[in-house]
Amino acid sequence: MNKVLKSYFYWTYPRGSFHYDVMVTLILLFIFVTPHLWNYHDKASSAAGPSHPIQVVSDGSHGLLVTVDGSDLVVPTTASENEVRKMMRKAIEPVTGDAVSVVRWETAVDPQGNRVWKIWARR
Repeated sequence: MNKVLKSYFYWTYPRGSFHYDVMVTLILLFIFVTPHLWNYHDKASSAAGPSHPIQVVSDGSHGLLVTVDGSDLVVPTTASENEVRKMMRKAIEPVTGDAVSVVRWETAVDPQGNRVWKIWARR
């Protein structure tokens, strides 16, 4: 039994043999079955994404300046500051990832005359 385990560990069986096929099957099972059994804490983006491009540039220090089109981010006037911050973070998450915090924001007008949000964020 010890010899069999050792040969499995060091993969000494020739290709096409019974033991080789068992090992390949176990590896494939691990690859395709474990995502259904364990939570790897990865998540697919459920949002459809913005309809306009999002521009991301460095703010000159250790942060990001993210420009989002006004039609992609509609903020109700009755929203609290925390609600607005959450909406901003959710809007920029597809390009910045979920490890950012929104520092501040303001509205502006782009060269074409469209309303945009300028959002400063930190990683």
